[in-house]
Amino acid sequence: MDTSSLMDNVRRAVTFDATFYRQAANDERQGQKAMQVVLLVAGLSAIGSFLGNILGGNFFGAFAALLLSLAAVVVGYYIWAYAVQWVGAQFFQGRATAPQLLRTLGYAYAPMALGLLSFIPCFGGLIAFVGWIWAIACGFFAVREVHQLDDGRTLITVVVAWIGVALIIGLISVILSALFGISAFGMSALFGR
Repeated sequence: MDTSSLMDNVRRAVTFDATFYRQAANDERQGQKAMQVVLLVAGLSAIGSFLGNILGGNFFGAFAALLLSLAAVVVGYYIWAYAVQWVGAQFFQGRATAPQLLRTLGYAYAPMALGLLSFIPCFGGLIAFVGWIWAIACGFFAVREVHQLDDGRTLITVVVAWIGVALIIGLISVILSALFGISAFGMSALFGR
């Protein structure tokens, strides 16, 4: 794995480099690297959630949060990419394919790595929230470039798709809570907690 090129790609993505998003969308080799970013973000967010539960004295919840955080971030990534593709194509004649969006949105997820810091009392949740907002902003640039939409249509596409992700992850959270007694964890995974 070439970490220097991966880190350069992440740097370009998180600084809203439109050229990078266009290049990544059309370079099939970027798919694996984008997935590495998503898995790294999922792992860091899961560690933050795990540490937060351990520090709170919730040992069973810590292990559940670790596993479910990993799953929620990865599942949320796929749902968001496919939802963005569908909304953009169906309502605004967007041009992106699902694989193109998986590549670009994978990199756009990078700021959510701040979820690692979610265990810090008082400020950790705020830091993770900033990462979440930053990731949505990166997603906006990725979707705009790949779907080739104007800013208004891009904003609607991103927000509608993200609401869909939040609803689905929230529903899964409610089901897991009812089945296993794990409290409202899925939504906190979206924020890196």
